[in-house]
Amino acid sequence: MNLRSSILLAALAVALPLTAHHSFEAEYDFNKTMTLTGTVTKMEWMNPHAHFYVDVKGADGKVVNWNLELGALPVLIKQGWRKDSLKPGDTVTVEGYLPKDGTKSMGNARRVTLPGGKQVFGGTSANVADGK
Repeated sequence: MNLRSSILLAALAVALPLTAHHSFEAEYDFNKTMTLTGTVTKMEWMNPHAHFYVDVKGADGKVVNWNLELGALPVLIKQGWRKDSLKPGDTVTVEGYLPKDGTKSMGNARRVTLPGGKQVFGGTSANVADGK
């Protein structure tokens, strides 16, 4: 492999993860708030944003699995998160924002109340915009 090929591969390795990253304002709406309580089914501790999934029972009795987005790992750690903060079976309450495009069962977690009552912020740019 020559130097030019090595540089091209390195540039692609850096650029590809950036295409998956987005700002809060590009996807979520400050005017579409939500609060839900449910049971954690999965936690994905990864970049560029961590995600967790919560089964929420609706008024009609149906259970819907919500995909909830958090911030980047370094920000979450500064906010008090640990890799084991959420475990399958934990009951949590999530305050956050819904997507602009109306996608169902998806949201941006602004604040999460963990088992035991500890509250942690979601570490996204929404927290910065609203002063949290």
